[in-house]
Amino acid sequence: MNIRNVAIIAHVDHGKTTIVDKILHEAKLFRDKQETGELILDNNDLERERGITILAKNVSVTYKGVKINVIDTPGHADFGGEVERILNMADGVLLIVDAFEGPMPQTRYVLQKALVQGLKPIVVINKVDKPNCRPDEVQEAIFELMFNLDATEEQLDFKTVYGSAKQGWMGPDWKTPTSNFSYLLDTIITEIPAPKIVEGTLQMLVTNIDYSSFIGRIAIGKISRGMLKANQPVSLVKRDGKIIKSRVKELYLFDGLEKVKTDVVNCGDICALTGVEGFEIGDTIADFENPEALPPITVDEPTISMLFTINNSPFFGREGKFVTSRHIRERLQKELEKNLALRVEDTESPDAFMVYGRGILHLSVLIETMRREGYELQVGQPRVIFKEIDGQKCEPIELLSVDVPENVSGKVIELVSQRKGDMIKMEPKGDMMHLEFEIPSRGLIGLRSQVLTSTAGEAVMTHRFLKYAPFKGEIPGRTAGVLIASEQGTAITYALDKLQDRGKFFIAPGEEVYQGMIVGEHNRPNDLEVNVTKEKKLTNIRAAGSDEKARLAPPVIFSLEEAMEYIQADEYVEVTPKSIRMRKIYLTELEKKNARAAGILV
Repeated sequence: MNIRNVAIIAHVDHGKTTIVDKILHEAKLFRDKQETGELILDNNDLERERGITILAKNVSVTYKGVKINVIDTPGHADFGGEVERILNMADGVLLIVDAFEGPMPQTRYVLQKALVQGLKPIVVINKVDKPNCRPDEVQEAIFELMFNLDATEEQLDFKTVYGSAKQGWMGPDWKTPTSNFSYLLDTIITEIPAPKIVEGTLQMLVTNIDYSSFIGRIAIGKISRGMLKANQPVSLVKRDGKIIKSRVKELYLFDGLEKVKTDVVNCGDICALTGVEGFEIGDTIADFENPEALPPITVDEPTISMLFTINNSPFFGREGKFVTSRHIRERLQKELEKNLALRVEDTESPDAFMVYGRGILHLSVLIETMRREGYELQVGQPRVIFKEIDGQKCEPIELLSVDVPENVSGKVIELVSQRKGDMIKMEPKGDMMHLEFEIPSRGLIGLRSQVLTSTAGEAVMTHRFLKYAPFKGEIPGRTAGVLIASEQGTAITYALDKLQDRGKFFIAPGEEVYQGMIVGEHNRPNDLEVNVTKEKKLTNIRAAGSDEKARLAPPVIFSLEEAMEYIQADEYVEVTPKSIRMRKIYLTELEKKNARAAGILV
């Protein structure tokens, strides 16, 4: 059977997952089902809520006798570990771009990886039904981008498909809508090369891992040489060169969204297998007698670190199922198996771990996933990883791009330059202004919330790792102090009302608080302890008008990422399945005194 292996590249929210859904419908995989209106591929709750793809997934359709393996890749540079290994399975890529926004930084990041690997691109300009879209300009911008990324002449001679995934059509001209997606599928068959058939002994690189509670761990990858049969004895070649003799139990091919059992998989096809123990991503499944390893996957280094520790607050264990350091350790070890860009190290404390990742989003998705699984933990302030290069202290620099209404672009430039960002580009883009900066990763921590506040939520920010460069000097942190609860209890409306002139609150009346918990932001730079549990003293004298209803400003509610960006070095974010709280590391005066005596706290 003819095969095409195609990876999908797109920026967050440019319609990638919707297009894959429509391809499945076009290939008549849903004859029995009515279209649900839900995205089939983003089947993880977190992905649906954030509207982003985090985990790479495989689906397969058969069209006109050709099997098309579609590999959905994450669109965000923080999940670069997923991206790099997924491209190993592909022979070509679909580059999906919004007809108004054009190519974005995250698209550039993954496209660069694909072009270096020599993959053939097809460009899909989606959302041509949008008002003020500009497909012709976007097409030129994509050509320019590929040229700048040193694409070969063959790669620059790409086919462009126009359409609207939402309205269910793709065609050669954006001005004349077609009735279905067949033009896109025909283009994939003609433009994407079939995988090279290499004769010889078996070679398959493990590029993804699945897990089933019935059969255990499942290895997924593309057969790059030879063929594989069920029950075949094989050698597992580890990344360090160690060889483990093993046997494949069951083999599966992808068919639609399902895995279908098979007896044999030929060279060039993507399969899943069970029975081989102890494999990790980057290992090679090779011939039993003469094992030869494929080059292992290399992944960019982490740029940020965070302390993960057990929850030791007064509310510990109220909401979570998994609360001990053993639970957290096992969960992090399990994550390491499939999350290539992650690193975990033990600390001096048996209850804490240092976790290294590719960015705030990368780590916040892990923490959010853990809390939904029933874990309770606390995390410290995110810290950037510095390196010594040629005797000089260097830090990670990111390329930040911001699309913002022209009238507030000055505020954004001011905020970014305060954080040592250098502007390298400024150009109009429709009604918006497109700004690009080189900024230290440290400067990005907490920047998003400031930019959204000063632009009334209209700015669109994206960033990707660029390089390590010499340290740029100190960056001002949070300027305001915090309001700290002085007693444990329930927050009372009367107390909150009396304290409103001190700052803004993060809690509502009726919420439980404990001593040392951060309940608001102080108007001044110093921290202030406040009693939010104080009730009104009742007397038998009623003064006219004194019992008027308190008018409280609504509390500021933090998302997990915002809380992680807000805290300082002496604070933690407490994460449980139901709550996200911020607190001081040392809750009471006695704890602070002991920490000062030990030289931990200044």
